[in-house]
Amino acid sequence: MASTSASEIVDAVGGPGNIASLTHCATRLRFQLNDGEKVDKTAVEAIPGVLGAVPQAGDRFQVVIGGGVQTVYNDIMALPVMAGGASAGGGADESIADIKARERAKGPRGTNAWLDSLFEFLSDSFRPILGALLGASLFITFMALMATLHVIPAWNAPGVTLDPSWAFVNLMWQCVFVFLPLMVAYNASQKIGADPWVGFSIMAVLMLPSFSGLATGVEKTPLFGFQQAQVAIVQVWGLPMPIADYSSQVFPPLLMAAVLGLVYKGLKKVIPENIQLIFVPFLAMLIMIPLTAFLIGPIGVYVGAGLASALAAINTFSPFIFAIVIPLAYPFMVPLGLHWPINAIMLLNIQTLGYDFIQGPMGAWNFACFGATAGVLVLAWREKDKQMRQTATGALAAGLLGGISEPSLYGIHLRFKRIYPRMLVGCLTGGLIIGIGSLVLGLPHGITTQAFVFTSLLTIPAFNPIGLYLVAVAGAFVVAMVLVIISGYKNPEPAGAAVAAATAGAASVAPGTARDTIPAVAGGAELAGVAGEATAATTATAVAERPDAVGALIQLASPLDGTVVALDQVPDPVFAGGVMGPGVAIEPTGDTVYAPGAGTVVAAQPTGHAFGLQLDNGAEVLIHVGIDTVNLKGEGFDVKVKNGDRVETGTPLVTFDRAVIEKAGYPLITPVIVLNGDTFDTVDPVALGPVTHGSPLLDVQKKA
Repeated sequence: MASTSASEIVDAVGGPGNIASLTHCATRLRFQLNDGEKVDKTAVEAIPGVLGAVPQAGDRFQVVIGGGVQTVYNDIMALPVMAGGASAGGGADESIADIKARERAKGPRGTNAWLDSLFEFLSDSFRPILGALLGASLFITFMALMATLHVIPAWNAPGVTLDPSWAFVNLMWQCVFVFLPLMVAYNASQKIGADPWVGFSIMAVLMLPSFSGLATGVEKTPLFGFQQAQVAIVQVWGLPMPIADYSSQVFPPLLMAAVLGLVYKGLKKVIPENIQLIFVPFLAMLIMIPLTAFLIGPIGVYVGAGLASALAAINTFSPFIFAIVIPLAYPFMVPLGLHWPINAIMLLNIQTLGYDFIQGPMGAWNFACFGATAGVLVLAWREKDKQMRQTATGALAAGLLGGISEPSLYGIHLRFKRIYPRMLVGCLTGGLIIGIGSLVLGLPHGITTQAFVFTSLLTIPAFNPIGLYLVAVAGAFVVAMVLVIISGYKNPEPAGAAVAAATAGAASVAPGTARDTIPAVAGGAELAGVAGEATAATTATAVAERPDAVGALIQLASPLDGTVVALDQVPDPVFAGGVMGPGVAIEPTGDTVYAPGAGTVVAAQPTGHAFGLQLDNGAEVLIHVGIDTVNLKGEGFDVKVKNGDRVETGTPLVTFDRAVIEKAGYPLITPVIVLNGDTFDTVDPVALGPVTHGSPLLDVQKKA
């Protein structure tokens, strides 16, 4: 993405002064804004390279980019305006770095969005290390593949010694997972507003070999009976200190960071600012290191072990039920960030049990998600929708090759409500295959893996039995894809909503209204069964219609006497920008609006300023008489039809008093919009210039 697009993103979110802070994860730019109402979501989604946009509580806003997010982030931060941009409450010379520092000091935001802040805390503690986790998972998959092909022995079996060359390869993934608590501690501390290196250092104490050495010769026992929480109790200062293996643990650093944030805030309140640099980190470490070693660390181990034991109990009771519940739960957990704690349990399972039983069923969800995206991609190619084709291609590549579902979720699935039910059927299909297969094959724990991996095409060899897993994820993928292709993915909404959205002129469609949420008349159903071909008459009807002919050309008649101008001449950004759909505008010379074709009135505003029509030829048309004329509240308008009325070409819809409208100061220019323009190949004006009502106005080419 070029720097020009980076500049467009900044402008669309309200300019540099509206950006309180900016970070990014594996696929998304994550804005903390001063005023979320200033965002133009439609403009953001129209920028080349943007896969989608997601407003959040607390003036947060996410822009889905995909795998190139780091480049886009760098382009934005390199913009000159970002070096000296001002926030809404700051001075003109306040830099983005200053704003970010101030915002970080606030910690989690928003008293009314505390739950969102919790999810953000969990997610942001993991997202920055997503690349390292993904890279490590591919190393693990490679080792698993080599073991499957008998190139090396079972690399993670007890007592197995690898050749130094292969042992070195094995260290390439261990470096990430062994020291994962340090990475999480750094990110979580930074998120909470504390010095991240202080958080790193506190957690590092618990991972020192000398710390573990304090328990030399002391037998480990289950903490409160949980087999996954093996600890050795030693006496330090006369107090019992539980010592556990903190490698790969994530709950201890998360809890530590949460408490550290409170300690940091408290110390900054009581310590003078000029000596905070020295004494705040020192006192924080003095308080937190013993507190973490004696209490927080063991509690984190206990919490993780408790959750792991609960899931293990469900899986032991019925692998069949477990295999169905996990794929159906994940589509609702991932958008909230609740899957990150489950990832921690997967790591704990591998550390304590030697295998994990969650990732197999989770793969059914992931591949159902990717299958739904593939279905959207097929439809986008079929409909020649360039923007959606680009979005779906990037999301599908991130999913199938990286196992990352966020581009699919935020870029596509959460924007179109028809997708989720079809995707859930795919999840259920994959779960049923795993559950039934586990019963038939006698697998007590279902599909398992001995490594933490991202469920993608590249990591399939890491699962056992590989055949059952392959059939399950393929079934989930295909079912979701086929259902989306059959049913479509766009939301069928009545044109009445579109007309109502237009009733207040430029202000009627709020900034951020996506084009895909505005369309569709009367359920969006095509009206079939109109046989024969209407002969283009020499009279004022002049409408060629043949809805049953693939690729046929239909013409819409002019609803007004006047002068046809391009849509971009309308003094309203919603219409001029094509947000509502393609079409033209008419500067009227007459005072009556007529039906542009035969069909049904689906939205006749009582104020008389706007009409939605479902025409027999398949076109869904909006006629908006003047701009901001809704403010007249019907004065000067004599409405001739009502919702549900049948009209023919030339049927009068409304008569208006030009003098009333002109006296009120409202433009008379009248947009004529094809709301479902995306379903046609082209929507073009027949000609610009003078026109009489009933004469050809728009050429609409049906898709072949």
